[in-house]
Amino acid sequence: MRKLVYFSTISIRHAVLLVASFVMFFPFLWMVTNSIKTNEEIWSFPPIWWPKSPEWHNFIDAWTMAPFSQYIWNSVFTATCIVGIQLINSAMMAYALTQFRFPGKNILFAIILSSYMLPVAATYVPSYVTLANLNLLDTYTGIIISNSASVFGIFLLRQAFLQVPKEMVESARMDGASHWQILWKIYFPLTKPSFITLGLISFIQMYNNYLWPSLIVKSEEKMLITQGLRQFFIQEGAYGINWPLIMAASTFTIVPLLLLFAFMQKWFVSAISSDQGVKG
Repeated sequence: MRKLVYFSTISIRHAVLLVASFVMFFPFLWMVTNSIKTNEEIWSFPPIWWPKSPEWHNFIDAWTMAPFSQYIWNSVFTATCIVGIQLINSAMMAYALTQFRFPGKNILFAIILSSYMLPVAATYVPSYVTLANLNLLDTYTGIIISNSASVFGIFLLRQAFLQVPKEMVESARMDGASHWQILWKIYFPLTKPSFITLGLISFIQMYNNYLWPSLIVKSEEKMLITQGLRQFFIQEGAYGINWPLIMAASTFTIVPLLLLFAFMQKWFVSAISSDQGVKG
């Protein structure tokens, strides 16, 4: 009887997870299938799940109608630079908050966390003015510098650093290790899943960022993929008249994110499932 109840519980749990997974995957599936349909098939009722004659050339047409390779490169380049800077900044700040003793440390950490509750849009005007005074508008440098700090990253790495045994740190100090060596030779290897999780989340956010880059970047050759998709929607997409091409463009622009998650999935799941966030 207990085994029957156990297997019934497992089956229900798997069924719920299967339904939830399909619900989350359905928008992507619908986008891909619509990218190889005609306009008439997209708007047909009842909906057509698979076209009679797949229009695979929509991907080639969409790719050649706009400089998507440049847009994707701009997004990947800026997001990679931002992630690298955020990881270094967050690690050093988390190290200082966990290893140094100085007046007002708890107050400083409280201020950092409280800034996370500040609406992002509230920082746009002062950030824009600052970049304008530094002549960094419409530049890659402006995009990268304005996103170089991450409150979430500081919090995440601080919590991970707190789980590292203090004995290991004390032993390293007795052996003459510097703060830089302790940070990157002890804390980093033991909390690597947290670093990878932060990098993955930050990369996705920066790659999908639209509002802030659209305010400071105006040159087409420097636009990110989100801006490029909007331009394509307005111009070549003719305000949504040619939906198959829009769906095709949307499909191949998320390929870098899918590849990134495919390579980082093991580390990402490891960090999420780990009770302490520390791996040996």
